[in-house]
Amino acid sequence: MSPAANAATLTARRSTRFVVWVRAWRAGLVPFDELADEIAGDEEHLVADAPGTWRDVPLAQALPIFAKLHPDEIRLVLPAPGDPRGLSGPGPLTGAAMLAGEAVMTPEFGVVPEVRTHTSGSGMTFETVLWRVIPTQDYRPGFQMGAAEAEQELSLALSEATSRLTRLDVAQWRPELAGALQALRRPESTATLPPGFDPRARRVFARASVLDQVLTLAEHSAPGGAVNTYEAQQRDDALRPLVAACRQALVAACNSPLA
Repeated sequence: MSPAANAATLTARRSTRFVVWVRAWRAGLVPFDELADEIAGDEEHLVADAPGTWRDVPLAQALPIFAKLHPDEIRLVLPAPGDPRGLSGPGPLTGAAMLAGEAVMTPEFGVVPEVRTHTSGSGMTFETVLWRVIPTQDYRPGFQMGAAEAEQELSLALSEATSRLTRLDVAQWRPELAGALQALRRPESTATLPPGFDPRARRVFARASVLDQVLTLAEHSAPGGAVNTYEAQQRDDALRPLVAACRQALVAACNSPLA
C-alpha cells in the first residue's frame, strides 16, 4: 500500500468528524441516534466535565449539550504554535486546545480531545478518547477563509512544496514522502462528510484529510540514514507552508455553510 493510501486508513483529526456530524445534526440533516457512532467509529469515546455530570460519561450521553446551538455556532479550530486563530484569549481552554492541536468551539464552551493509552493485564494496549468540556472566555469567532480560497491556497502550497522537495532530492532519502505528495496532486480519497456539505467542501476535505495524515507521518517518522540535520531542516522548511495550508483547508471545509 502506498504512503498516501496508507495515510487514508489512519485516524483523522478527531475534531473534524466531531464538528461536521454535530453541525449536520443541528441542521436537521442527520438523526441524533447516528452521531456518537459516526464520531467515534471503532474507538471508545468518553466526555469529561459536561454540564450536569459528575463523572466521565459516554459520548452519546454528552452530545445534547449542543442541542440549543445553531450549526454555524459549532466551529472547528486547528491551532498551532504561533497560530491560535479561532480560540478565545489565554485560559484553560486555549491551553488545552494548543496542546492538542485541535478543538471544537462554541460561544459557550469548547471541547478538546485527549487520547489515553491503556495496557490490559494480558499486555494488550488500547486507546480511549476523552473529550473535555471547558467553558469559553470572551469567545468571538474570527475571520475564516472560505472553501474556494482555501482550496486554491492548498493547491499552490502543494505545488510549491513538491517543487522544493524535488530540488532537495528528497526522493533519494525519503522516497515515501516524495511519492505520497506527488500522488496527492490528484488524490483518490474516501474521506467523506455528512449530508449538507457542498461538492467543493467535500473535495477540499477529502484532499486535506489525506494530506494532513501524510504530513503527520512525515513529521513523526525519522529520516533515513542518508539525511543530515541540515537536509532535515530544509525538508521541514519546505513542508511548513503546506502544513499551514492543510490545516486552513480542513477548517474551511468543516465550517463551511450547510445546504
